[in-house]
Amino acid sequence: MADSLDSDALWDHFHRVVNMTSAELAAWLKVRDADEETEPLPERAGSETGQHVLAILQKRRTDLTEDDVRVMRKVVDTVGELVDVENEPEPEIARDTGRRHRLMTLGHDPLKP
Repeated sequence: MADSLDSDALWDHFHRVVNMTSAELAAWLKVRDADEETEPLPERAGSETGQHVLAILQKRRTDLTEDDVRVMRKVVDTVGELVDVENEPEPEIARDTGRRHRLMTLGHDPLKP
């Protein structure tokens, strides 16, 4: 990823939006995919996007690929569409469990400060 103000801003915005640690996200993806009879292999748990977010969290900024940048933009945009991170009160988010779980699959827990 080229060093530029835009890429620095995206990196910072992505890490503000993705407020779960890589360990928290990995655990959530495993729980989310498990059912009564099966549990996926840890490296295959969760959606493709969730797995990609997890991989990005484990990288340094200088190691990002263009595909990583694409996913980072997608996550920032999607979370921005689902929740007003700056202004939405936590109780409103807590009432919509489905929306909270979709956000957590992208690495954003709206109930986490």
